Amino acid sequence: MHVRHSAHMQPYRPETSENVKQWFQQAIQHLWPVAEGSLSFRKCPCIRKNCRVCASGKGHRSYILYGRRGKERVSVYVPEDVVPSVEQALENGRELQALMNEAGVRYLRARKRERGQKMRK
Repeated sequence: MHVRHSAHMQPYRPETSENVKQWFQQAIQHLWPVAEGSLSFRKCPCIRKNCRVCASGKGHRSYILYGRRGKERVSVYVPEDVVPSVEQALENGRELQALMNEAGVRYLRARKRERGQKMRK
């Protein structure tokens, strides 16, 4: 399992909205591939008559990526050899979401500070 240390909420320090933009752009550079959703492993029977695997009770193994396209839920078959890169994409997607949350807070603080400075002038 690959573990990456992501940035956490920084203690408040004056920064500009441009500083936040530069920090965010640098923080996301390594985040590819990226995906959102969930990867599921399933075992199920097929549609073939007299299938030995189905008859043994083992079922056919497959991975499915579940996600959304607009409001619609979608599922996509994932070949077994592609599973590691899809898992990495999902991990990167979670890290991207965390970075977006942090960026939002930092950006708002910077904009409020910049706004306050303009009003004092």
